[in-house]
Amino acid sequence: MQKFSYVAVDGAGKETRGVMEANSQSQVIAKLRGQGLFPTSIGGSGATPEPTAGVQGARAALRKKGGALNLEIKLPAFLRGRVKPKDLMVLTRQLATLVDAGLPLLRGLRVLLRQTKNPALKNALETMGQSVESGSTFSESLAQHSRIFNDLYVNMVRAGEAGGVLEVVLNRLAEFMEKGERIKNKVKGAMIYPCVVLVAATAILSFLLTSVIPRFEEIFKDLLEGKKLPQITQIVIGASNIVRHNIVVVVVLIGMVVVAINLWNKTKNGRYALDKVKLNLPMFGTLVRRSAIARFSRTLGTLLSSGVPVLQALQIVRDTAGNAVISRAIQQVHDSVKEGESMTAPMEASKVFPPMVISMVEVGEETGALPDMLIRIANTYDDEVDNAVAGLTSIIEPVMIIFLAFIVGTIVIAMFLPLVSIITSLSQTSG
Repeated sequence: MQKFSYVAVDGAGKETRGVMEANSQSQVIAKLRGQGLFPTSIGGSGATPEPTAGVQGARAALRKKGGALNLEIKLPAFLRGRVKPKDLMVLTRQLATLVDAGLPLLRGLRVLLRQTKNPALKNALETMGQSVESGSTFSESLAQHSRIFNDLYVNMVRAGEAGGVLEVVLNRLAEFMEKGERIKNKVKGAMIYPCVVLVAATAILSFLLTSVIPRFEEIFKDLLEGKKLPQITQIVIGASNIVRHNIVVVVVLIGMVVVAINLWNKTKNGRYALDKVKLNLPMFGTLVRRSAIARFSRTLGTLLSSGVPVLQALQIVRDTAGNAVISRAIQQVHDSVKEGESMTAPMEASKVFPPMVISMVEVGEETGALPDMLIRIANTYDDEVDNAVAGLTSIIEPVMIIFLAFIVGTIVIAMFLPLVSIITSLSQTSG
C-alpha cells in the first residue's frame, strides 16, 4: 500500500490535511467521502498536495517584497464593474447544480471561476475560493463581497450550512432569483410600448411647435390683418413661442424638477411619499402593489423554509422590500413578533396587505406551515402580476394612441380655425 497526503474540506468548507494508506487515489477519495470529506488535492507516494491559497498568498507577498516589478495593481471595486442580477442568477443556478451533483464546494467555485467572464464576479469567485480553502465558511466568504451578495443571499447560505442542506438552499436561491428576474422582465416588456409612443409623441410635438406652427403664425399675421385669433390658437402659438425662444430655460426647469425629485426621494419622508404615490397610481398602482407583495411573500417564505430565524428574516425582507411603505409595514410586523404577538394584527393595521394575504398568513401561523403558505401567496400573486401586465399592455396601447391623437388633433384644430376665417374673408371679398 502507498501513502497519500491529502487536503479535503467538509460540508461547511473547513479544510482538513492528513496522510492515508491506500492502494490508489480512487480508494483515498472513496474513504474520504465515506468520512463526509471532499478531497481538493491528493499527492501520492510521499508527494505533497498542491499548496493552499494561504501559502500561495505568502509566496506572492514575498515576491512583491523582492522587487518592484512584481507589484500587483488592482483597480478599486467601483472601477471593476457591477454584477448584473442575471449574471448572479446564472452563477447561483450553476453552483447549485454542481453542489447538488456531489461536487465539492471549492471545486465548484473553481469550475465557475474558469467560465465566468464578468471581471467583478471573477474576482469575487477567486477571493471566495481562497477564503474557503483557507478554512472560512462559504457564508463568511460571501459576506466579504456585500456589493454582490446581499444579506438575503448570505443569511440563506449561512442557514443552509448550519443545517447541512447547502445544495437545497442554493436551489431555492436560484429559483427565487429566476422568478424575480422573470417578473421584472415582464414589467419592463410592458413598459416598452408606452415609452416608444411617448418618445414619438414628444418628437412630433417638438417638430410641430418649432417648425410648423411658426409658419402658420406668419400667415395669420399677413392675412388676418390684426384680427383676434381664437383662444385655442393663441394657446398653441404661445406654447410654440415658449419652446422656440426659451428652450434652454425649459430644459433647465425640467432638469431642476427631476433633480429635486431625486434628492427628495433620497430623504426618508420623500421616499415614503413617492412610494405611496406609486402604490396608488391609477393604472400602475395595482401592478406595483402586487409585485411588492409577491416579493415580500417569496423572500420571507424562502428565508423561513431555509432555517433563518423569523426576526432576522423580517429584517432582511424589510431591507429588500424595494418600497418604503411596505418596509414600514414589515417593521411593524417585526416589532409585533418581537413582543411575542402574531404577524396578522400589524399587517391588517398597515392597510397595505390585502385581506386574502392576511388570512393565509394567519392560517400559516396557526398550523405551523407559514413558509409554505407564504410561497403559495407568492405563486398566486406572481400569476396576478402576469395578468396585470397583460391587462395593462392591452389598456396602454389605445390610451397612448388616444393621447397622441388628442395632442396632434388639438394643434390641427388650433391651426384650422383661423384658416376658416381667412377662407371666409377671401370668399366675401371675391364675391
